[in-house]
Amino acid sequence: MLHVNDLTYSIEGRALFDQATAAISDGWKVGFVGANGSGKSTLFRIIKGEIYTGGDEISIRKNRRMGSVEQEAPSSDVSLIDTVLEQDKERAALIAEAETTTDPHRIAEVQTRLADIEAHSAEARAGAILSGLGFSASDQKRACSEFSGGWRMRVALAGVLFSAPDLLLLDEPTNYLDLEGTIWLETYLRRYPYTTLIVSHDRSLLNNAVTHIMALEGGKLSVHTGGFDSYERKRAEARAQAASFKARQESRRRHMQAFVDRFRAKASKAKQAQSRIKMLERLEEVAEPISERTVPFHFPNPKPMAPPIIRVVDADLGYEEGKPILRKVNLRLDHDDRIAILGPNGEGKSTLVKAMSGRLPPLTGNVFKHKKLQIAYFAQHQLDELKPKNSAYDHVRALIPDATEAETRSATARLGFGPEKADTKVEKLSGGEKARLLLGLITFHGAHLLILDEPTNHLDMGAREALIEALNDFQGAVLLITHDAHLASAVADRLWLVNKAQAAPYDGDLSDYRELVLAANKTAPKEGASKPAVNEKEIARKNAADARLALQPLKKSADEAEARLEKLNDTLTRLDEALAEPGLYEKKLARATKLQKERAALIAAIDKTETDWLAALEAYEEAKAKA
Repeated sequence: MLHVNDLTYSIEGRALFDQATAAISDGWKVGFVGANGSGKSTLFRIIKGEIYTGGDEISIRKNRRMGSVEQEAPSSDVSLIDTVLEQDKERAALIAEAETTTDPHRIAEVQTRLADIEAHSAEARAGAILSGLGFSASDQKRACSEFSGGWRMRVALAGVLFSAPDLLLLDEPTNYLDLEGTIWLETYLRRYPYTTLIVSHDRSLLNNAVTHIMALEGGKLSVHTGGFDSYERKRAEARAQAASFKARQESRRRHMQAFVDRFRAKASKAKQAQSRIKMLERLEEVAEPISERTVPFHFPNPKPMAPPIIRVVDADLGYEEGKPILRKVNLRLDHDDRIAILGPNGEGKSTLVKAMSGRLPPLTGNVFKHKKLQIAYFAQHQLDELKPKNSAYDHVRALIPDATEAETRSATARLGFGPEKADTKVEKLSGGEKARLLLGLITFHGAHLLILDEPTNHLDMGAREALIEALNDFQGAVLLITHDAHLASAVADRLWLVNKAQAAPYDGDLSDYRELVLAANKTAPKEGASKPAVNEKEIARKNAADARLALQPLKKSADEAEARLEKLNDTLTRLDEALAEPGLYEKKLARATKLQKERAALIAAIDKTETDWLAALEAYEEAKAKA
């Protein structure tokens, strides 16, 4: 379906791709991962033809349709359902022609084609997709312009899913979704019968909706079978193996160099020394595995506070008298609670946390807070409150105006902005860096309660894991609204459910809630109009089985060669110990001579076995990368 062939591309002198190569087959669901700024979105633009690389590095099968979500969300007066239906260009053109053509033969052809692409069920399919993304039946009849930008992006996503392209490109598709929408999308993509390439940092999506992971690292692309957790395990194993191989290689290098240094000047040993020099030159230099370092988050711990820190008693919550969004809310929050708030967008999750933080007074009832309670509140819209012309240093200095410059820079560094970033203007920072700065500023003076509303939208995988670690180390309370199931499950020990004007504790766990959401969306949308359905599970199972079968003999050869090499090296160690015996050459010259001959033969055997092992390992790794 898609081939990337020796792609090399740089931006402003920085190489994003260095002879990168990858192949994606029909029907694969591929999660595309890599650090923020590594070039994932750039590759999407190259694939779509928005960036010309000057060659034919990207090849896609002929007559294959490509689809992606446009950056501009639809905002016309056309209804949501009609906006989505318009994305099937062939259907729209045929319907328009059917209304105007008078040729009986053409009328028959048009109607036959409309039947072939199941045009009669198009509205139902489009409605099912919109419903899965959170739009009610009444919402679907409203104009796009009546919805906010985030909701309109959902409409754009619905449109490209409905059009069912042969190659579907999605860039962070869950950023505008709630947990319910994310769960629905995972299920939809898993059943999608065509090829999908998804840029995402959502671990749950990358485990539940893909068959392969394509990683961008060091300018190179590699494709791996399985979800993200499987890829991460293989990556860790490969790095450990590379580190071990480097250690062995360095040990051999030191041993040979010592021989050369010792005997280079001796005529009787000159030939052997020259031989070792050549071996040293041939000995491959192994690079140290690069370990990614993510700057940690740090949230100052508060002093203990007597529970409860917040109580909501018989409260109606909302923005307009007589029109509450949530009714008769009764909730309690203690100083050590870790709570994830579940519920579809628009049902009142943000309303609840605004009321609990004191930003929204209750319409009726009461919200009681501990008089010394300090709250840090994070929401995506607050990123706009950062001053674009000011740096991270400037923002921190405003918090501690009496501090020295050294103290201010030290405090800025603790937020993750060292010398290379401290003076960069906010307008030049990435979305993830802005989120990190805001999190650091709102928690700077300490807080008893962290309220985090979708904190991970701009964070990459490493930063998300660092956030989880910091939240688990934090000794205060946490209220979390997130579509990231991995974050919620790793941090929260209790759940609240906000739905149908109610907010109350939820007795199950996230797995139970996932089943609840899936049960509510039992009617799966029909996929792809005129194209035959493909059993993707069977394809994935067969691909995995074929890959495993092909790799077995290569893996066996590499393992056997490595085992032989280890035995030979063990024998060499024992021989060297025997040769180091005091007085050996004076008292047992015949034995010493015999051991020297055995050692020479052993060194030759080690060289050959090592060459065989490296060749087998290289063949195995190449085959595994292509699997």
